[in-house]
Amino acid sequence: MRDPRYDVLFEPVEIGPVTAKNRFFQVPHCNGMGYRDVTAHAEMRAVKAQGGWAVICTEQAEIHYSSEITPFIEARIWDDQDIPALERMVERVHDYDALAGIELVYNGMNGPNLYSRVSPMGPAHLPVATFTAEPVQARAMSKGDIANLRRWHRQAVARSLRAGFDLVYVYAGHALGGIHHFLSRRYNQRTDEYGGSVENRMRLLREVLEDTIEEVDGRAAVACRITIDELLGPGGIDRGEIEAVLGELGEHPDLWDFVLGSWEDDSVTSRFGAEGSQEGYVQGLKALTSKPVVGVGRFTSPDTMVRMVRQGILDFIGAARPSIADPYLPKKIEEGRLEDIRECIGCNICVSGDFTMAPIRCTQNPSMGEEWRRGWHPEIYRPRHADESIMVVGAGPAGLEASQALGKRGYRVVLVEQSRQLGGRVAKEALLPGLSAWVRVLDYREAQLRQLDNVEHYFESPMTADELFGYDFDHVAVATGSTWRNDGVGRWHALPIPTDRLPILTPDDLMTGIRPEGDRVAIFDDDHYYMGGVLAELLRNEGFDVILITPGVSVSSWTTNTMEQHRIQAKLLNLDVDLECSTTVLASQATGLRVASTFTGQESDLTADAAVFVTARLPDDDLLHALLARADEWSNVGLKSVRAVGDALSPGTIAAAVWEGRRYAEELEAPTGDADVTPYKREVTGLAPREISPS
Repeated sequence: MRDPRYDVLFEPVEIGPVTAKNRFFQVPHCNGMGYRDVTAHAEMRAVKAQGGWAVICTEQAEIHYSSEITPFIEARIWDDQDIPALERMVERVHDYDALAGIELVYNGMNGPNLYSRVSPMGPAHLPVATFTAEPVQARAMSKGDIANLRRWHRQAVARSLRAGFDLVYVYAGHALGGIHHFLSRRYNQRTDEYGGSVENRMRLLREVLEDTIEEVDGRAAVACRITIDELLGPGGIDRGEIEAVLGELGEHPDLWDFVLGSWEDDSVTSRFGAEGSQEGYVQGLKALTSKPVVGVGRFTSPDTMVRMVRQGILDFIGAARPSIADPYLPKKIEEGRLEDIRECIGCNICVSGDFTMAPIRCTQNPSMGEEWRRGWHPEIYRPRHADESIMVVGAGPAGLEASQALGKRGYRVVLVEQSRQLGGRVAKEALLPGLSAWVRVLDYREAQLRQLDNVEHYFESPMTADELFGYDFDHVAVATGSTWRNDGVGRWHALPIPTDRLPILTPDDLMTGIRPEGDRVAIFDDDHYYMGGVLAELLRNEGFDVILITPGVSVSSWTTNTMEQHRIQAKLLNLDVDLECSTTVLASQATGLRVASTFTGQESDLTADAAVFVTARLPDDDLLHALLARADEWSNVGLKSVRAVGDALSPGTIAAAVWEGRRYAEELEAPTGDADVTPYKREVTGLAPREISPS
């Protein structure tokens, strides 16, 4: 069972009038479901409560229609109509003896109000501070506006109590709320009693805290989430100012939740930040208050967690992403099952759900977001429907996930891999600059396979249809992966482009150790995710002169959804990689590439000794088609189904491949690919009563 050195993590901690049963605290995090997918959201939080998290919080909950962040889909507590949706989450969290917290926010300058269409408000006349730079400007709040904000926040507190929440947040963090904007020198240009000195700029925070404490009146705990450093030097909140705030208000709330900078600073990908990288900013702040404090750091190591508590840095181990990757992380530590922890890889694919207004997803945990609508659970698997056996061909992320999930369902599984290593693309990509944490996708599944007596795996076992027909399997999953194209076909070019003599390599070539001849290498990145930028970094570190060409207006443009695009571009610029954005490749020629502006079409030549095309991929599906072509022979050998899984079906992200592996295992006996009805539950908006206009 539990190792005694982790006992401190399971001590109860008082938060004002309530008590957390341990030190595991799921801090507020967005999920792309919010007010739209109410029951799915509630069930997602409930599974974390099952897994042992003592405190489970919502995402940000908008308190008023005059400050909403459409197109993003968050929680809402605008009026009494929103209480039942929030109450559903509270009830499910309480079902498992956890505390439910709500993060109330008046978005202020972060709310463009594209739905309500009213003017946003903030401390000054400034453009809204949003991720998508809407052509909207916030107006400076009057004293009457400030009084309204306080009243609206107080009303939201009262509704939160009616919904049953145990913990109510005052949100002053991440540059995502009006209180932060008042506190920050970056946004607050006022000359009245709400501007100027830090004492004045914290006035609104003080007032809202006092209003909240008074309204709560001991019926729930009050938390304050606050940015401890905006990383802007004298242009924003810094250490000196946050110490001044804690000196004045340190005893006001029942708990402090410390965050760093903006959201993209607080949730840095593993490519740019290690576990616990915020420690230096948080250290010492706990000494400025007698109240418990929580902080984050993509914590996955129980020993690091213990050190945070023992050294007096944190009282609670805060987590968003690690709680997504493994909702059962606390329970696994308590039960001494550390090898079963799905460690967060820090890829931020979870964040992309919020940015794309889609239900949350996770590379490590394919059940994330599917708990209600598909009935998937991170730890509990439905028993097999029959005594059947499955051959899984290919031990990449899809094959590994399918094998371990099928094994946990009780099926007999044989996993064959043509190479001498498990992991497929994961094992290769984890060797690229900054991606070492991604090997955890392999590590977790390899550890699970070792515990399953009904799953066998074999290396150096390329499979053919003839050989497979010599075995006795009921089902075959073809998880043979995909191959990067070298003909320029991608988003910009749907057909191959002309090539002439210039050596052209692919990501597969580089990951297998092949290197271009010559010094000058041009990378054509029409993939727009991480691969082009990572390969540019790889080659530049090895001494090549690199130019990265992309049709995007910035490099690795899709990574805005994982909040790392700005860091990728800065890294490449600092490495002296030449960047040619808004540019496409038309053809290769002996001395380099013929390129054109994606806006004007103006053509030019770029000199290069070799090129690397990061464009599209093709499924490695020869085995699939060979088996399908002999479908009339299946019954002779007892074969019932053959299906492609993961990249062998449709090349995508690692998260998508893992998800498809889980889907295969879940739907083995009843595939839904050809279903005529929606194969998962969804909530449909109820219609308002029809109103008859007078004629």
